[in-house]
Amino acid sequence: MKKLVRTQHDRKLAGICGGIAKYFGVDSTIVRIATVILFFITTGFPVLLAYFIAVFLIPNEEDVQ
Repeated sequence: MKKLVRTQHDRKLAGICGGIAKYFGVDSTIVRIATVILFFITTGFPVLLAYFIAVFLIPNEEDVQ
């Protein structure tokens, strides 16, 4: 069973984009580019808020195992 976790190895800030990419089986660069595009389309605040909330809700990869 797949679990959404923050990655330890594919991490730039908190591992959120790397974890989402691993969960969906896509390249993390695509998720990061999509996040940046969404950031500019929505003037930033909703994406920053979602990222900040995800840092606290999504567990670290090492904490789950």
